[in-house]
Amino acid sequence: MKILITGCNGQLGNEMQLLEAVHTEHIYYNTDIAVADMPGRSPQQQLDITNAEAIERFVDEHEIDGIVNCAAYTAVDKAEDNQALCQLLNADAPGFLAAAIEKRGGWMIQISTDYVFDGTNHIPYVETDPVCPNSTYGRTKLAGEQNVLNNCSHATVIRTAWLYSTFGNNFVKTMIRLGREKTELGVIFDQIGTPTYARDLALAIFAVIGKGVGQGIYHFSNEGVISWYDFTKAIHRIAGIDTCHVRPLHTSEYPTPAARPHYSVLDKTKIRQTFGIEIPYWEESLRECIGLLEHHE
Repeated sequence: MKILITGCNGQLGNEMQLLEAVHTEHIYYNTDIAVADMPGRSPQQQLDITNAEAIERFVDEHEIDGIVNCAAYTAVDKAEDNQALCQLLNADAPGFLAAAIEKRGGWMIQISTDYVFDGTNHIPYVETDPVCPNSTYGRTKLAGEQNVLNNCSHATVIRTAWLYSTFGNNFVKTMIRLGREKTELGVIFDQIGTPTYARDLALAIFAVIGKGVGQGIYHFSNEGVISWYDFTKAIHRIAGIDTCHVRPLHTSEYPTPAARPHYSVLDKTKIRQTFGIEIPYWEESLRECIGLLEHHE
């Protein structure tokens, strides 16, 4: 199959590219708004996914069979001041991609977020729970889900949460840096969820592609439940940081422009059973990621 991967320079896009070397049965077209070719990887191509005509032209010229959309506007707080751009990237662009691949009878995988929920649950969210986003980021990502499912008859939406990796900027890398720079750090303890190692999500995406992409919504994160405070303590413990005191903060003590879900644990039963995926415990994956970060230092 010929597979288009958008947003290839983000956390998930980079992990997808690494796994392409394992899944050599397919041909990949890695695209982003700005390209940065790397040694040992498939060449990248520029593609503006906010341009419907450019997408259709690219999909036709390269005879694309399927699309994995890893591109998104993910700056949750900045989204409140950049609503038009957030709408374009998170809602409109996925619809353009879905419409283009539908014309070719192909499939699409759209990555979404726990922010489609308001976080008032106290048990893990299943795919059929009512959605109620309370931020610009969440609203635009939900609109993106709907646009993809409405425009492509073989579309899979995978909602994830708390994504981190060895690539780009993320919570794990920030907490390691701050832990080494500061003697004290305040981190929110009353927001509960599950971290997701982007490599594990990429492996799950390839499992879905291997079984055949159907129509539906799935949840994926690592296993287990934790707060941001406990996650930070684990990051520091694994990274060998013992000179920084981590204090628990209430959400009210750390106001942000965008509201965060207080509880965003996702139930993974559906994706496990449908695709036979083994999902690692969050701490195992965190150790793997920090080990790689230390190896590259």
